[in-house]
Amino acid sequence: MADTPPHPNVAIACGGTGGHLFPGIAVADALDSIGCHIRLLVSPKEIDQATLRSQSPWQILTLPARAQSSLGSLGFVAQLARSFSLARRCFLAEPPHAVLGMGGFSSFAPMAAGRTLRAALVLHEANAIPGRANRWIARWSDHAYVHFPSAGRRLRCRQVTCAGMPLRSRLQPQDPSACRLMLGLHPDHPTLLVVGGSQGATPVNQILIRSIPLLARHLPSLQFLHLTGPADAEAVRSAYAAHGRRAIVRPFLTEIELALNAASVAISRAGASALAEFAALRLPAILIPYPHAADNHQHYNALAFADCGAARLLAQSSASPEQVARWVLELAVDSPARRATQSALGRWHRPQAALDIAAGIVQLIRDRFHIQIPRATPALDDGSNAPFQSALAPSRLPAAPRAPKEVSLPR
Repeated sequence: MADTPPHPNVAIACGGTGGHLFPGIAVADALDSIGCHIRLLVSPKEIDQATLRSQSPWQILTLPARAQSSLGSLGFVAQLARSFSLARRCFLAEPPHAVLGMGGFSSFAPMAAGRTLRAALVLHEANAIPGRANRWIARWSDHAYVHFPSAGRRLRCRQVTCAGMPLRSRLQPQDPSACRLMLGLHPDHPTLLVVGGSQGATPVNQILIRSIPLLARHLPSLQFLHLTGPADAEAVRSAYAAHGRRAIVRPFLTEIELALNAASVAISRAGASALAEFAALRLPAILIPYPHAADNHQHYNALAFADCGAARLLAQSSASPEQVARWVLELAVDSPARRATQSALGRWHRPQAALDIAAGIVQLIRDRFHIQIPRATPALDDGSNAPFQSALAPSRLPAAPRAPKEVSLPR
């Protein structure tokens, strides 16, 4: 009787923020469907623990890593050493064939531990400017996958592929009217989604509050879905009430896919996951980058989208109610500008990103360890290299229309 082929072991370091965690889970789902054994290495932060407590079918290891900015240098090094020790101990008990790092402070130690055991090393960089951990790790790695082509040019890695951003499988297009009804909004009115993000929500909230009078005057049917963060919900709710606006105001919303599908236009920070979600649903957005993000990466994320007409870029320091109102009016209702923006967004969407990355990891394991995979995907079996073109190839992101010129507010 023939032996059963072994299941490849893949460790995924993906904790610390939703922008690392949820793409990591998406790749884990794809690897699981191929027949791999999955371990997730995450941080102690609440977003990691709460998410995985409720839905993870995989082995979880929590590492005591924290961002360098939240610790002194000695504390950071001590926690990094402890994380490395825990990860290596785990890997010695069941060695991984590959370690995937999704970026951020929690990925460095597992990737370093995997290197000592000769595992294949793969990283994913979500932002236009690679983070410090990925810049360090890239020189060791066998393959880097990026969301933005510009990131590939900044990573010293032997092979780089522009695969896009892995997204949660539940993020699918839905009927906007039905989603608005589920959220308590009018099914047929244009809807502005405002998302401040986990950092720096207050400035975005204040910009929107100052814009309410103009928006109410020029688009009376506009309704609002505003996710304020924990500090400002009551103040924002009072501002809408003072102007008689229909608004759903919540600190957070777990069912973010409902909000995205309900929206006609969004005002948002410029995190990589948010931009990928806007592209997936063709949701036009006004992007206000968080100005204190590491290496100003949110600005460069937003700039990449704005330069090809896929979004509007608005600096926090110069944001005015007049500019916000102009762009909301331009994008909230059917218009040539809205259609051009949606077309440009479509060029950023990579629906097969998670599967392409999973297939690449499995191929790497096959080549290095000569393991036959119990279940395979079409991407592995058809012999095509199409998903694995170079990140530097211009064909990966065709040119899109530039953003239209500013329009004037109606009088």
